[in-house]
Amino acid sequence: MPRWYAAITGGRNSTDVVLLEGLHPVKHALRFGAIITHLATWDRAGLASLATALAPDVKETLLALAVDVPLADASLLAPKGVPSPVIGVAARPIVTVNDVLGATGPVIVCENPRHFGNVGAVIRVAAAAGAGGVLIVGDADPWHPTAVRAAAGLQFALPVARCDELPETNRPIVALDGAGETLNPGMLDDAVLLVVGTERAGVTQTLRDRAVQTVALPMRPGVSSLNLATAVAAALYRGR
Repeated sequence: MPRWYAAITGGRNSTDVVLLEGLHPVKHALRFGAIITHLATWDRAGLASLATALAPDVKETLLALAVDVPLADASLLAPKGVPSPVIGVAARPIVTVNDVLGATGPVIVCENPRHFGNVGAVIRVAAAAGAGGVLIVGDADPWHPTAVRAAAGLQFALPVARCDELPETNRPIVALDGAGETLNPGMLDDAVLLVVGTERAGVTQTLRDRAVQTVALPMRPGVSSLNLATAVAAALYRGR
């Protein structure tokens, strides 16, 4: 078995590497300094065309790293398919909770998220909006392959980590909850830890009790909640 095959297929269940499925995670990994150890393509011409259109800044590096593999191996490397003809693995950065809490800019704290896709979407939004970092409280690994795919690999753009419970911090904690006061511009400064809970249960009482403020997004009467990533996006863009 070739080393690249074992490395890529093993990346799906490894906590030491990050699985990169498709051009978007690969391009962001390259842009933000990831160490890509293995990369495979089964359509070099197609990959080159996509890179020309979507990632010209990293095209040369991308094509130099990619190993050509038979088309028949594509389904073995990516049983569920990938949106573009490239897949690989990168070294997983060592990021601590303190790295996230010490980041410049508001930090998003997701309490007990249930879906890796939502975790990845939150990270993607946080990176786009210029947040300092994302901290997951609970069991969900922000580097899970599904989360990386949903985030388009933007875990490499800002510090992300996981913890069992939010440690003590000097940063002010603001909870996003429907019962809070209306969130208005200027209410979320760079020091804030913005805590968001699940769509069903919201923020737990434990973290509500630690919050210095509870804020809510204005919504049409009869609408009870927003998707997790949508709520984070609206809060970041409205509250800054």
